[in-house]
Amino acid sequence: MAAHALGQLGDFEIKQLKVFKTVVECEGFSAAETELNISRPTISNHIANLESRLDLKLCRRGRGGFALTEEGEVIYEQTKQLLGQLEQFRNTINNLSASPSGQLKIAVSDTLSQDKRCQMPDIFRVFHQKAPNVEMHVDVEHMKAMEKLVLTGQLDVAIIPYHRRLEGLSYIHLFTDVHYLYCGHGHPLFGLDDAEISEEKVREQKLIHAGLKPHEEVYQQISQMNLAGTSYFYESRIAMILSGCYTGFLPEEIARPYVENGELQAIATASKQFRLGVAVIYKKSSQPNRAKELFLQTIREIHLGAEESPPY
Repeated sequence: MAAHALGQLGDFEIKQLKVFKTVVECEGFSAAETELNISRPTISNHIANLESRLDLKLCRRGRGGFALTEEGEVIYEQTKQLLGQLEQFRNTINNLSASPSGQLKIAVSDTLSQDKRCQMPDIFRVFHQKAPNVEMHVDVEHMKAMEKLVLTGQLDVAIIPYHRRLEGLSYIHLFTDVHYLYCGHGHPLFGLDDAEISEEKVREQKLIHAGLKPHEEVYQQISQMNLAGTSYFYESRIAMILSGCYTGFLPEEIARPYVENGELQAIATASKQFRLGVAVIYKKSSQPNRAKELFLQTIREIHLGAEESPPY
């Protein structure tokens, strides 16, 4: 059967392509149902109509699970490019207007949105006063994911614990935390004075760590320890330390409430400590983005002591 020419794409086809892209990235219709907030039959109808419109079989469903056809893989890659270009076109047009509009995509690492030193409520308030028409999208992500998303343009700005400097990213250093080694009530070292805790005892304990490639100062602290597991987010790491089974490094400010409640104790404080900064990361681009530039300007206004590089 001869293939028919596609012709022009309208808004309805664009919507179908967005549904298709989401289904692929969710690896199936069931997960996409939650992401798209529409029913599986509706998703199925969108995909069937798209296949009919393109005269191509895009995916297979069955006992083996969801899978793309060869044609589906090509259409998925082309869809990503098309939707990315449409988004870039929209942002460029929005940024040519007198007042910034469009979307601004931001991600913040674990606990930082509520850390008073970040002053996030102040940043959001001042930015909203300057650019009330900008649609904000703010999420919490893993640091490695945020670095990648900023580099690929899927995020405009991210705020992360500073572990390393990556080529292609720019940094604004906000403040520095001192991290100490902690154990929880019930741990063999809990209640002991530092004088009673030898370096050998510290090394024997199971350490839960962030699971990242650390900068040199952090590496020197953990390289000789008993690395027993990983937990990136502070919330889950604290829970593991509170179990009494693990030690773990935490920022002093994050651990403070648990220390004051008698649930956590800093140990070997003279030898087991390091500094870790918090930084804003963004990617410099030749494309105008007034919303991003204004957001970064707002951060610098509120964090008057911000530096381009961390002091370590």
